[in-house]
Amino acid sequence: MNDTSDAALAHLAARLGERLAAYGRRITTAESCTGGWIGKVLTDVAGSSRWFETGYIVYGNGAKTALLGVPSALLVEHGAVSEPVVRAMALAALERSGADLAVAVSGIAGPDGGTATKPIGTVWLAWAIRHDSAVQVQTRCATFGGNREAVRRATVQCALSGALAL
Repeated sequence: MNDTSDAALAHLAARLGERLAAYGRRITTAESCTGGWIGKVLTDVAGSSRWFETGYIVYGNGAKTALLGVPSALLVEHGAVSEPVVRAMALAALERSGADLAVAVSGIAGPDGGTATKPIGTVWLAWAIRHDSAVQVQTRCATFGGNREAVRRATVQCALSGALAL
């Protein structure tokens, strides 16, 4: 299992920040189940104002629509915890912020809210990266075990690791 300790998350955030700074790029976040935790870990890094643009905490569906423009129909058809919604979140955060890289997450941290098709621990993640005028999007569905905090920590770890892999 990947290390999700505070020290490990801080290390990942620092590595990502170094890479972004080296290339003169900026990151934005669009967070649901993590409630701003990814942005918190990133902005804990001294000097993060050089490479962190903004963060959107869009916990409720109304916020996803109002702040990021995620279509209500998409939320109704697929649910907030879905590939189409997290993809739309990442693309909107990238577009609205002017950043070069966006990470978006939406999941079911528990202890309730799970279903047979989307059990507790299900998280969709998306990364959108701007290459000149083109935008590339990668998505991933993960299922994390443990309690609410464990799911959220694993989501932060996966989001940062995924951004580093781009």
